[in-house]
Parts: sequence; structure tokens; C-alpha cells
Amino acid sequence: MSRPLILARSLIFNALFYLNLLAHMLVALPTLLLPYPALRVFIRSYARTSLWLLRVVCGTRVTWRGTANIAPGACIVACKHQSAWETFALYAVLEDPIYVLKRELMWIPLFGWYLWKAGLIPIDRSAGMAALARMTARAQRALAGPRPRQLVIFPEGTRRPPGATHSYRPGIVHLYARLGLPCVPAALNSGLFWPRRSLARLPGTITVQFLPPIPPGFDRAAFLPRLQDAIETASARLLQDSGSQESGIRES
Repeated sequence: MSRPLILARSLIFNALFYLNLLAHMLVALPTLLLPYPALRVFIRSYARTSLWLLRVVCGTRVTWRGTANIAPGACIVACKHQSAWETFALYAVLEDPIYVLKRELMWIPLFGWYLWKAGLIPIDRSAGMAALARMTARAQRALAGPRPRQLVIFPEGTRRPPGATHSYRPGIVHLYARLGLPCVPAALNSGLFWPRRSLARLPGTITVQFLPPIPPGFDRAAFLPRLQDAIETASARLLQDSGSQESGIRES
């Protein structure tokens, strides 16, 4: 596909993507006064229609692998973070996720209201250990409810381009040690097709692979290398398997 055509499709998709978000937020306004499950219907609809638009307009498909590895009860999902795509797309496959996200997103008018209503967990990345303590306390309260939920955290704390040297933050280790839950590593290659700091949306297949869960009980020194090896090995393999899809893509 030629670059002008990719650019044109990308611009059309981006316009439809934000219109889709705005439409869902406006229609869902009454759910701010209702129990959270009412809002969850709209969140999943937004995620699924966005993926549909991405496939139809840009030719970008998604494959989910290893979904049987997602623990049936409450668990931690430690996901590779390459683009904005995974910040919404996981709602299409996880039953009831709670994201850990930077607190600034909670301040966006209307959008932030829905983040609060959905129980997402803000973190002040400049507050050090105090931020970890607050994050853990919020996670414990959220996971103590009657419904099993999946706590989604990006262990590197920010988006990193495909193939970049990994840099895992202490938050994932702290949560794993304190929550006593299985941790499901998740690898992906989304950055190849939804590059960060770019409007381009490239044709191909985004693959997300959920790996066998790490059971609770490992000490901190043993857990982090095991998690890193699982995510980074699988993500590198997905990049390699993408083959020609990766050519021509440049991260800004």
C-alpha cells in the first residue's frame, strides 16, 4: 500500500476514532449516575467499534493468543506498552479490567469522569514510594469487590518503541508482592502498526499474546527477572514474526 493512501486512511480513521469516543461518552452520560456495570457496556462497545474501524479503514487486524492463560479470578496483567492502542483495546478481550494510569488523564473534562467511574487507578509518577503505597491501597480496594477484575499495569511505566531496551519500574514488583495474585505477562507488537507520536495507522496484524501466569509467592528478586524474560522474549518473537510488516516503519 502506498504511503499517500496509508496517510489518507490514517487521517480518516483518526477522525472516526475520536468521533466514536465522543459519541460513546455523550450517550453514556446517564451511566455516571448508575452502578458501574452500566458504564462497562459502553466501554466495551467503544473498544470493539474502535478495533472494527481500525480493521475496516486501515486494514489493521488483531489476533489474541493465549487467552486461556488469563486467570479466571482476580489477577494482574503486566502488559508490554508500545502505543496508545493497548490503553483501550484490552477492554475488548478482558472481562473487567482496571488500568493503572498516569493521574493527569483523570483531569480531562468528561473523559476523566469516566475514568473515575470505571475505578481506574491514577499514579503520580513523581511521588516515589508514596505513590506506590497509594496505588496499592487503591488496587486492594478495587479488587476486594464482589466481581473478579483484572488489574492492568504497564511495567515500564511509559510507551517504548518496538525493539527498544526495556526498563521495568518498581510498581509491578510492589503490586505483585502486596496483592498476592497471579501475574499474567502480556507481549504484543502494537507499536509496529500504531506508532507512538505519529498519526499513521499501518496495515497488518497486531498480535497480543497472554503468557502462562506467574503464581503468587515468588520473592521480589526472583519475580522481576521471570516477568521480564517472559514479556521481552515473546515480544521480540512477535516483532521477528511480523517480518515484512515491520519494514518502513520508523519511530519518531
